[in-house]
Amino acid sequence: MARIRVGISGWVYPGWRGDFYPSGLPHRRELAYAAARVSSIEVNASFYALGRPQTYARWRAETPDDFVFAVKGSRYVTHVRRLADTRAALANFFASGLLALGSKLGPVLWQLPPTLPLDPDAFDAFLRALPRTTTALAALAAHHDTKLPAERALTVAAAVLPVRHAVEVRHPTFTAPEAAALAERHGVALVVADTAGRYPRIDGCTGDFGYVRLHGDTVLYGGGYDDRALDAWAERISGWAAQGRDVYAYFDNDAAGRAPFDAMALQRRLGCGPAAPDTG
Repeated sequence: MARIRVGISGWVYPGWRGDFYPSGLPHRRELAYAAARVSSIEVNASFYALGRPQTYARWRAETPDDFVFAVKGSRYVTHVRRLADTRAALANFFASGLLALGSKLGPVLWQLPPTLPLDPDAFDAFLRALPRTTTALAALAAHHDTKLPAERALTVAAAVLPVRHAVEVRHPTFTAPEAAALAERHGVALVVADTAGRYPRIDGCTGDFGYVRLHGDTVLYGGGYDDRALDAWAERISGWAAQGRDVYAYFDNDAAGRAPFDAMALQRRLGCGPAAPDTG
């Protein structure tokens, strides 16, 4: 049966304190508080710097058993290497602790820069290089270089689990049918991104799952989603789930602090997600 998960992009936002997070809630408890109210969270810090296995292990311990993290891929792969000659960069990223999440490792998100057009051969090669199981991920991670010291690397998988990948594109050339065909061939989801009209929107699912990023309905990264917008997204997501596809949806309209509230509102419409406790 298809599973729908709705969550937020990151959880450390000072502006949420005293609003979503109750006044006086210790910062170290913010992840547990958020994870009790949504069923998944995107890790954004991994986009900017390599993490540590101990950090991922702590996040795993602080969240419910049925929780998953989507982990954002390194910008060194997408924005610096621009998908070219990425083997070492991919190995370093995958060795940086993702395996410590165990069964809580959800999709890996690769966000491409708006200046990167579709190169079918390069895109195909990149998608082909992505590991599809934790054992394949571990095998690739073992090839990390000295940019990631051995004491900070995790290259052993505790169990054989599937690994999913989603790619968020922002250059208009990716609206070509060839991009979707390549993604579908490799079982990768092209992200359906709501960017308040800033970037092209790819509609439809290309893998066996859907991945949605809600950056803003009318204002990029700001404002909230009204009832009309939430109803429309609930209908669309329900349709994909009815086709047998798992769906992951994340709110990234964090500037005004609306993301967690919109995520919980969408969960209610979809009948999914945890039952929020009465107190924090």
